[in-house]
Amino acid sequence: MTQERLWRKSSYSGGSEDSNCVEVSLAHDALVRDSKNASGDVLAFSSPAWSALVGWIASR
Repeated sequence: MTQERLWRKSSYSGGSEDSNCVEVSLAHDALVRDSKNASGDVLAFSSPAWSALVGWIASR
């Protein structure tokens, strides 16, 4: 499920391959994973839930 998706690393990570951060994959939903453990568990959000979370974070 997570292998064929395009993953983007947080811009706050500096973008280097050896940095530790979260990665997100946006498709019809949003998946979030730890970049240090790409084959590990992921958090799954519906599109509306992801939009609400990002909006809440941006308002802080």
